[in-house]
Amino acid sequence: MHEKMKTMSCTDSKVEQMFRILLDPEGQDTDKKQKAAQNLIVLAREEAGAEKIFQSDGVRLLTQLLDTAKAELMLAALRTLARLCSGHRSRTTAILAELGAPRLSAVLGVEHEQVSLSACNLLHVMFDSLKEGLQKDFRGKEDAVVLDSSKDLKLLIKHLLELLALEGASAHGRDNALNLLIQVVPRKSPKEINNSMSLWVIDQGLKKILEVGSTVCGAPGSLPITENSRMSASVLLSKLYDDLKCDAERENFHHLCEDYVRSWFEGQELTGKLRAIQTVSCLLQGPADAGNRVLELEGIMDGVLSLCASVCEAHQLVAVEALIHAADKAKRASFIIANGVSLLKEIYKHSERDSIRIRALVGLCKLGSAGGTDFSMKQFAEGSTMKLAKQCRKWLCNEAIDAGTRRWAVEGLAYLTFDADVKEEFVEDKAAMQAMFCLAKSEDRSVLYAVASTLVNCTNSYDHEEPDPQMLELAKYAKQHIPEQHPKDKPDFVKRRVRKLLTAGVVSALACMVKSENPALTNSCRELISRVFLALVEEAEDRGSVVAQGGGKALIPLSLEGTEVGQTKAAQALAKITITSNPEMAFPGERIYEVVRPVVSLLHLQRTGLENFEGLMALTNLASISERLRQKILKEKAVPMIEGYMFEEHELIRLAATECMCNMAMSKEVQELFLAEGSDRLKLMVLYSGEEDEKLRRAASGTLAMLTALHPLICKRIPQVTVHWLEILQALLLSPSVELQHRGAVVVMNMMASAREVAEQLIASEMLEILSVLAKDQDKPRVAQAAKESLAQAVAFGLIQPNPSQP
Repeated sequence: MHEKMKTMSCTDSKVEQMFRILLDPEGQDTDKKQKAAQNLIVLAREEAGAEKIFQSDGVRLLTQLLDTAKAELMLAALRTLARLCSGHRSRTTAILAELGAPRLSAVLGVEHEQVSLSACNLLHVMFDSLKEGLQKDFRGKEDAVVLDSSKDLKLLIKHLLELLALEGASAHGRDNALNLLIQVVPRKSPKEINNSMSLWVIDQGLKKILEVGSTVCGAPGSLPITENSRMSASVLLSKLYDDLKCDAERENFHHLCEDYVRSWFEGQELTGKLRAIQTVSCLLQGPADAGNRVLELEGIMDGVLSLCASVCEAHQLVAVEALIHAADKAKRASFIIANGVSLLKEIYKHSERDSIRIRALVGLCKLGSAGGTDFSMKQFAEGSTMKLAKQCRKWLCNEAIDAGTRRWAVEGLAYLTFDADVKEEFVEDKAAMQAMFCLAKSEDRSVLYAVASTLVNCTNSYDHEEPDPQMLELAKYAKQHIPEQHPKDKPDFVKRRVRKLLTAGVVSALACMVKSENPALTNSCRELISRVFLALVEEAEDRGSVVAQGGGKALIPLSLEGTEVGQTKAAQALAKITITSNPEMAFPGERIYEVVRPVVSLLHLQRTGLENFEGLMALTNLASISERLRQKILKEKAVPMIEGYMFEEHELIRLAATECMCNMAMSKEVQELFLAEGSDRLKLMVLYSGEEDEKLRRAASGTLAMLTALHPLICKRIPQVTVHWLEILQALLLSPSVELQHRGAVVVMNMMASAREVAEQLIASEMLEILSVLAKDQDKPRVAQAAKESLAQAVAFGLIQPNPSQP
C-alpha cells in the first residue's frame, strides 16, 4: 500500500511538471517541451497514468495545448487524449463534453496534415468507445448511471458532415472526415438489425457528401480536395446505399440524388451543369443503381455528349470521365458506340492535353471491350484494340506524365485485357508490368481496382462455367448467339501468363495493395485480389514463391473481411498453401493460428466439393502439428463438420475427413467423443478399416490403433459395435500392405492387453495362427514385435502355452 501511494504521488508530480513545461509561455527550450510531450503520451498508455492525467484537470490543460495552434503541442495533446479515451466510455463522454464537437471538427479541418490525421485517430477512438457502450446491455442501477451515447455519436457525425461542405476546411481534413464516416456509420455486418445511423446520415448529410463528389477541380469557388476525395465520397455513398434494407429506403436515396442533380442541371449556367455531370460520375463509381437512375434524367446524357465537344479542356475532362463511367451497361455502351465513338476519336486525335487524350482513350477501350471475353463479339475493327492497348502501355511507362494521368492508362488496360491477344502482349512487356506494380504501391489508391481488374483478366480468375452441351445444341437450333472462348484463353496460355506475372513481382504489389487502409480498397476490390491470389497458387510449384514474397501474410486479412466470394477464394488459396507447404514455415509464429478460421469456413455446406476437400486436407496438416492448433480447430467448431464429411459419398472427401479425424483424435476432447455412449463413431472407424480403399483403411485403422492404446474401454467396445469386427482385424493382418499390417497388429496387441475376455475372443478364432506366423516374419520387424507382444499377453492370461523352442 505504501509503495502504491509513493508511486501515485510520484506520478502526480510528473504530470504537473510536464504540463508546467508545456504551457510555460516564456519557455524557449523546444527540446525540453518535446520530451515533456513524449513523456505525457507514454504516461497515458498506462491505465494508472491515464486516470491520473484525467483526475489532475488534465483535459482542460490538454485543451489549452490544442488552442496554442503549435503543431508539436497539438499533436502531443491529441495523442494523449486518444490514449485517455481508448476503451473507456465514461472518460470519452467527459472529454467530449469538455472539448466540444465543434473544436474537434475544427482541429480535423486544419491545414497541417499530421495534426488532422491525429484528430481523425482521436475521433475514431471516441466513436469506438461510445459505440461499445451502445452495444452493452445495462440493467438495474447501472442503467440509471450510464448515459445514452447515441446523442454524442450523432453530434460528432453532424459536425463531420458539416465539415465536408465547409470552404475553410483543408483537403486532408475533408478526406479524413470521409474516411471516418465510412468506418463508423454503416453496419459492420448485415446481421446487425439497426441501420438507423445510415438512414439519419442520408437524411441529414447526403447532399453534403454529394457536394464533395460534385466538386470540379480548378473551378472558381470549388472546395479544396485531394485526388482521393471524390473516390472516398463514392465509397461512402456506396456503403450507405448497401446498408439500406428495403425498397422504400432506396427510393428515398434515389429521390435525394435526383433532386440534387436537378438543382444543378436545370436552369443553371454551364458551371452548374458541370457539377451535375460530376455528381453523376461520382454516383456511377459508387452506388451504380443510383448513378444509372440519375443518368436517365432528361437531358443528362445529351449534356454529357455535347460537353465532350466543348472547346474548354476542363469541360471535356469532366464530360469524358462521365462518359467512361456511363458505358458500364452493355445497353448504354451500344448507344455510346452509335453516338459518341467518333467524338471520342476526335478528342483522342486532336486534343493537346495528355490528360484528356488518355481519358478519351479509356472511353474507347471500355467501348471496345463491351463484348467481354466473348471472342465472337468484336466492337471495333480487327487490330484496333491492340493499337489502343499499345498506346495505354506507352503512357503507363512514361514517367514524365503525372501518376494521376497514368492511372487512366491502367483503367484502359483493365477493359482491354478482356481480349486474350492484349493479355499476351501485356505479360510480355515487363516494363509495363513493373510500371503498373509501382502505381499499385503508390499513394494514389484510386488505381487499386483497375490494377486488380487487369490482373484478374490476365490470370482468367473470373468465374467461368462450362455450358451444358445440350443447351448449346438448343441455342444453335434456336439461332441464338453463343459466346466463344479465345484460343489464347486456354489453360496452357493462362499458366504461362501466371508464371510471367510471378517473375515480374506481382505478389509484392498485391501485398502492398492489401496493406492499404484507404477507402479505395473496397470489398469488391478485395474480392478481385483474392481471385488473383487463388490463380497464382493453382500450381503447387508456384506456392513457395508466393509465400516467400509475402502472399501468405496478405491472404489472412483477405479471408476474414470482404465479400463472401472474396473471403472464400482467399481461404481456398490459404488451404492450397497449407496442403503442400510446411504450415509452420509458410505462416510463422502466431500467424499459423489465424489460418484456422478461414480454412474451417471451407467446410460449410454451401461451399463446393473441391473447397470442402481442400479445407479438410489443410486441417489434416494443421492438426498434425500441435495440441494448441487442435484446440483452435475444436474452438472453431470444426469437428461436427469433419464428422459429417466422413459420410460423404465422394471417396476423396470421405478419405480427407477420415484422415483429418485421425489427427484430431490425438486431442482428449475428441477421444471422449468416441467413448460416448450411444455413439456410432467407433463403429464407423471399424467398418472403414475393412473398406476396399487402402488409404481410407490406413486412416481408420490408424485412428483405432491410437484410441485402443489410450483407452482400454474402446478395446472392450470394438467386439460390440459390429459382428464383422474379427474379419476386419484379420483382413488387416493379412493385407499385402505393411502399414496396414502394422496398424492391425497394434490394434490386436492393445485389445489383448485390455481384458482377458477380449483376449479369449481373439485367441478362439484364427487370429492365433495369423499372429504365430507374423511373429516369425523377420522382414517386418515392427509387425513381428507387435504379434509377439500379443502372444506373450495370451500366455500371461493362461490362454495358450508358451512354445518351449522359443527362447
